[in-house]
Amino acid sequence: MAPAHAFLESFGIAVCVAAATSWLSVKLRQPPVLGYLLAGLIVGPYLGLTLVSDRAAIASLSELGVILLMFFLGLEFSLRHLIRVGPRAFVIAFLEVGVMIFAGLSIARAFGFGGVQALFFGGVVAIASTTIIAKVFEEQRPERPLRELVLGVLIVEDLLAVFMLAVFSAIAKTGDASFDGLADTALNLGLFLGGLLLVGMWLVPRLVQRVVKENRPETTLLASVGICFAVVLATEHFGYSVALGAFLAGSLVAESGEEKRIEQLVRPLKDLFTAVFFVAVGMSIDPSVLGEHWPMVLLMTATVLLLKPVAVAFGGFVAGAGISRSVRAGMTMGQIGEFSFIIAGLGLTLGAVDPSLYPIAVAVSAITVLTTPVMARRAEGVARAVDRFLPKPLQTFAALYASWIDDLVRARNRGALGHGAQIRRISLLLIIDAALLCGIVIGAAIGGPQLLGRIEEWVALGDAGPMLMWIATALLIAPFVLTSVRLARALGRRLAKLALPQTAEGVDFAAAPRRAMTMTLEIAIVAGVGLLCLLVTAPFLPPFGGAAVLALIVLALAVALWRSATNLQGHVQAGSLAILDALGKRSPGAGAGSSALALEQVREILPGLGDLQPVPLDTSSACIGQSLGQIGLRSRSGASVLAIRRSEALVSDPDGSCVLEVGDVVVLAGSQEAVQQARAILLGEPEPDEEAGGA
Repeated sequence: MAPAHAFLESFGIAVCVAAATSWLSVKLRQPPVLGYLLAGLIVGPYLGLTLVSDRAAIASLSELGVILLMFFLGLEFSLRHLIRVGPRAFVIAFLEVGVMIFAGLSIARAFGFGGVQALFFGGVVAIASTTIIAKVFEEQRPERPLRELVLGVLIVEDLLAVFMLAVFSAIAKTGDASFDGLADTALNLGLFLGGLLLVGMWLVPRLVQRVVKENRPETTLLASVGICFAVVLATEHFGYSVALGAFLAGSLVAESGEEKRIEQLVRPLKDLFTAVFFVAVGMSIDPSVLGEHWPMVLLMTATVLLLKPVAVAFGGFVAGAGISRSVRAGMTMGQIGEFSFIIAGLGLTLGAVDPSLYPIAVAVSAITVLTTPVMARRAEGVARAVDRFLPKPLQTFAALYASWIDDLVRARNRGALGHGAQIRRISLLLIIDAALLCGIVIGAAIGGPQLLGRIEEWVALGDAGPMLMWIATALLIAPFVLTSVRLARALGRRLAKLALPQTAEGVDFAAAPRRAMTMTLEIAIVAGVGLLCLLVTAPFLPPFGGAAVLALIVLALAVALWRSATNLQGHVQAGSLAILDALGKRSPGAGAGSSALALEQVREILPGLGDLQPVPLDTSSACIGQSLGQIGLRSRSGASVLAIRRSEALVSDPDGSCVLEVGDVVVLAGSQEAVQQARAILLGEPEPDEEAGGA
């Protein structure tokens, strides 16, 4: 058979089978990606059908699919989008990706894989699937704030994935996973990206705008794809992956402001060759390999389904997204997808990983893709269950914490952080302390055996030698660990003072909420810095050893946070009595405006209670006759009910059994967004996010 004919036959069979299996997948209400993977398994060599004779051609076309997919993702990513997602998405993405890389890396090392291979395993389980989540959002249509939060995190995740592709590629080629090697790789990558973006930002947007002005779609398509391959070839020439170059090309084209028009032109081409890419992935699945590595498949699947949602939820709460929205975002992101295949494929292409990585990644992705719609549908029920499970002090603390983050953001917008010399100094000291800690651990791992050999020339240590060496290392780094915790507390205290300033004279009524905020930020900072240290030292430490130490530190801090939350409850109860007293002293016939003024005075006297707002209920209110527990107000909105004024009665700190009646004045507390959403729920009005989403 002629080579050209074999190529056309293989391509035609792959596309026809993919069309049939993707149609079947859509009919079964599953993502088309599963159909493409199934098509690859059918036409591949491992089922004995051998429908595709020219596998090399499909492999080459799959690389074209990777390039077009990454180019399309780059079109959807621009510097404007990066600025728009804000620091909240960065906090969540960095914590979640760091946790998942370390978890995947540790699991791989526990199964006997080496340092570089384990690094690729960590990358495979770290990045959620934008394609799958977009499909779930299209079907289930959650509210706009949740969509914006998740999509913002996905944007940052894509950026981190592109960085991982570059770093992993350099490490795999050099085989150097040391701290010096990573620093050198990051420096070279930074110089390359800086030069490329400097030239590209000046040239590419202007070129695209001139081409688009001609109003010739075919010319615009050719110019856009030509720019893509020009950047890809330049990136490959400097030793980085083609996926990185395609993503950068898409980002540069997006800066022209014509990305929507170009997306429409590129989409059909991208859809076709992305399908071929997933078919090629499916062709590499060897069922016998899955049978051999099924324990690792199950463990990594459980890690993605359980640990990834927890990491996202923790990051979301720390960033001020509230418990409900953070839990729902975490359950929506419990899967891996296209970037996992790209990272695994890069490792195979470079010969840096075991061939079993690819089928393991495909199996984990297929299972988690199937579970994602179910988890997304049940996310709200799980969020309500988490809210009910929390003790009362933690419920109150969680409702108010988001308002403190809002206060911190407002302080930054006012320029308060511009004078934060102390914040910069503490942050620098924290980085230096963490670097010294990592240096000691790596030095002990590399030079420890030689030192033990010399010691054993004088004293016979036997099998106890390595244990004694690590005990000595632990004693040596203990002061640095304690210093890091103290610096994290100092940084958290400084940030908390910006959000909740201390009065110059008199009693400090903001002490209790400031203390709780300080402890929360301290836990987040310790977790973030500790996670970075674990990632740097993981190739040199036993699996999960460093994680156990970090978990103990965070647990000790969590106990202190519980005490602060308990003290905060007393502050809130005092605030409830002050609120009721202020409402009770209103003049007869005074309206809601006087209530708001009274509550603003309470907020000045007792800071840290969030955005206080009274909501009077009448016969048209949707919640009359329902208990607070039935409404699920806190779990749905994130706001808390501090008090209720009912004719002559005053209800302080109402619980879930309290039934709302006509004439009640419900006092809400929390972030401004949460209070507005809770007000809409109580009154039966369209929620603010629904109106914006409909628009």
